[in-house]
Amino acid sequence: MVGTTSLESGLNAVLESGRPDRWGRVRGFLGTLDAAGRREGALLLQARMCRRPDPVVADALEHLAGQELGWSTAEADVLLARLLGKGAAVAPHELWEGKGWRSLLPIALSAAEQAEECDRPRLRALRRTAENLRVSASDEFAGIRDRIDALLRREVPVVEGRLPRDLLDALDEYGPAMRAAHGELLAGRGAAGFLTHCALVDRARATRTWRRRASALLAETEAGAELVRRLLEGIAAQPEHEVTDLGSWAAASGPGIAGESNTCLVRGLLWASLDLDVDWAVPLAGAVAVHAGTGLGGSGGECRSQPLASAAVAVLGEFEGPRGEQAVQWLGRVRGAVRNRTVLKAVAKALDAVAGRAGLTPSMLRERGTPVHGLDGRGMREEALGEYTAVLSVQEPGVASLSFRGPQGRVLKSAPKAVRERYGARLASLRAASKELRALLALERSRLEDHLAAGTTWPVEDWERYSIDHPVTGVVARALVWEAAPEDGERWIAGLPERTGGGWALAGADGTATPVGPGARLRLWHPVLAAGEEVSEWRTELTERELRQPFKQVFREVYPLSPAEVATGAHTSRFAGRVLRYGRARALMAERGWTGDHLGYFGDGASSEVVRELPRPGDLPVAQGVFWRARFLVELVDAGSPVGGVAALCSTGRVRFERRSASAGARGPWERAALTDVPAPLLSEALRDVDLFVVVACLGADDGDEESWSFGEPTEPTRSALPERMKPTRPERAEPTESARIRRETLARLLPRTRIGDRVELTDHFLRVRGRLRAYRIHLGSGSVLMEPTDEVLPLVVDREASDGGRGEKVFLPFEEDGGLLSVILSKAFLLASDAGITDRTITDLIRKGL
Repeated sequence: MVGTTSLESGLNAVLESGRPDRWGRVRGFLGTLDAAGRREGALLLQARMCRRPDPVVADALEHLAGQELGWSTAEADVLLARLLGKGAAVAPHELWEGKGWRSLLPIALSAAEQAEECDRPRLRALRRTAENLRVSASDEFAGIRDRIDALLRREVPVVEGRLPRDLLDALDEYGPAMRAAHGELLAGRGAAGFLTHCALVDRARATRTWRRRASALLAETEAGAELVRRLLEGIAAQPEHEVTDLGSWAAASGPGIAGESNTCLVRGLLWASLDLDVDWAVPLAGAVAVHAGTGLGGSGGECRSQPLASAAVAVLGEFEGPRGEQAVQWLGRVRGAVRNRTVLKAVAKALDAVAGRAGLTPSMLRERGTPVHGLDGRGMREEALGEYTAVLSVQEPGVASLSFRGPQGRVLKSAPKAVRERYGARLASLRAASKELRALLALERSRLEDHLAAGTTWPVEDWERYSIDHPVTGVVARALVWEAAPEDGERWIAGLPERTGGGWALAGADGTATPVGPGARLRLWHPVLAAGEEVSEWRTELTERELRQPFKQVFREVYPLSPAEVATGAHTSRFAGRVLRYGRARALMAERGWTGDHLGYFGDGASSEVVRELPRPGDLPVAQGVFWRARFLVELVDAGSPVGGVAALCSTGRVRFERRSASAGARGPWERAALTDVPAPLLSEALRDVDLFVVVACLGADDGDEESWSFGEPTEPTRSALPERMKPTRPERAEPTESARIRRETLARLLPRTRIGDRVELTDHFLRVRGRLRAYRIHLGSGSVLMEPTDEVLPLVVDREASDGGRGEKVFLPFEEDGGLLSVILSKAFLLASDAGITDRTITDLIRKGL
């Protein structure tokens, strides 16, 4: 054959000669070449066609595409790589115009069909691009599509000891890392065939036929279970990185943990692990679900890999028996860590599936499977490490700790040197258990808080076994106020759990104790269902006894309906007309489980309703009762920068509620509900969330801002009217928020017991402090400080962990759930009461200014 240089010059000569019958001359030239020369000619012609359309070149490529030329895998790769990917020579849409699918595609597909192997990732991307863009010539397009489908169905040649190149490929960092770390396992007998089968799973769920074949192949694979374990451990620890995207727009890349091919492979590994009788199958599937489902950068609704998270969740939903109970705990972790709506729906479906097989509700199954991590009835686990004893423990109201007791009984908070040097592996295991215990306590707090909102009831036997007496859950449950009712009665009696000789009793705020008898039902006490006097008694009781709860229960903000809202009926506008910083508000909404279309340049309109499905009673089976959800309207005020695509400011609108009968199933219709029909705890919890969004994200809510922004009337403003109607509201004119009222009430109880009690006074909106130099007002809603008499802002920053201004007097704080603002206000009050002793020149100059 001729050399490449002479071949290229010969082709150029006949293509650019300007003589008639160019196609005949080109065909004649190609006829003088052997198969290798025609392959080289096809490569040159395709490259030329990518640069500049030419009908003669198109005819030549079509002519060569119909010939058996003995294409190699490397040559076929070059032809496909020019069409899609980082090195593509054409834009994706050009593939489906005249010059593309009639000339560029056929020669590439012909080479792929003749080569031993083909670039499957690019073929899948081509198929997806074809579906996205389509072409007008449907018949000819169908032929191209069918050829791609046939190539994708073609069995991959498996050579023992050699991994096919499209498995663990280099389109991400995961593939090369696994090849480097586990070369021996990957070269083992049967590994190539088993992994090739795994890579066929192109959706979240694997078929039964696929699973039977996978089980047979895995049984024939040398160290098959270990291979599955190592590859799943790798994806569960894979850091985010730029993953090459061979999708519709070719050169684009995005952050993730696996490319398309390796995603299919890991899906298969997850489903294969389901049939392995090993103790790591559930934890690894759970770890993959949490890691892949967690938002990019550790937060948000855009998963690191939504396909992998959905597959891992589906696998968790298939475990049965004791492993099913363990899977439920991992599904709970996924629900607590993930914000993606698709994954969360998959979690709900998986929980229902596991619970249905066990004949229990998902909540009941979760509490039955709560691990104890080796803790005894005291909530402690002791492990001897030479002369020292490691103590893993939990204390009320739900705090985990790892400490060390020395030979003389001295307690150390950190591991001594002797333990670190001699027992490193066991120490690492204990630290990992401590970390898991902290995560479990957070889940149990969240689970019980959902039960508080939903009004779940427990029979006394389950309450004792799975809540109060449980080594982990018990430390959370015993710090909460419960209500008990006899089996045949509806009179609920509230109290804190207190152990008695014959079982448990509830100790009331008045000092009386009511035994919890056989047949009793129990539920968590919610202040919205209690009279104001009872709520006040409990708040006084917890303050006097200095009892801090695992979450805000007794001091919880409540939102009963007002007469105006009862009259309105369909919705409430009590939080309407406020201007919020959209990014901050959206982050809070995602954290609290509210989802919806975002606002901004890449949003779906000028308004959006964010939705939260409210907790259901854990004692009700899935097919019974009513599902409730809340909808909160937000509207665009300022679209912000087009670079980020997310709005800068939004306004708030109405809050309304919908319900759906559980018997109608997941596809049943949602119906609008009157406010008076919504259970009081659920309505209060939804409005508590909205109040949080308004308080934290309201424009002007930052420390130092004197004004918050709102609209003139609490209605739903139209977009065109927003700028004109915006106006600032000074703090003393705004209606105090419920959280500010709770804070004021708590300060009224705490301040008289401090050394500055005679130097402070409370108003509706402020804590007024008389210092030695001047008087100050600390806003109860934001913590900002105004100096009297000019109301000039004092930009004072204090340590959030200090509640005494650094003066040595510690003050018990019954809650810190609102971000530590109560501590901040108290710290500022202590500091300002002794303003003459402040040494910071910047602050003292501002205080003395004008005196």
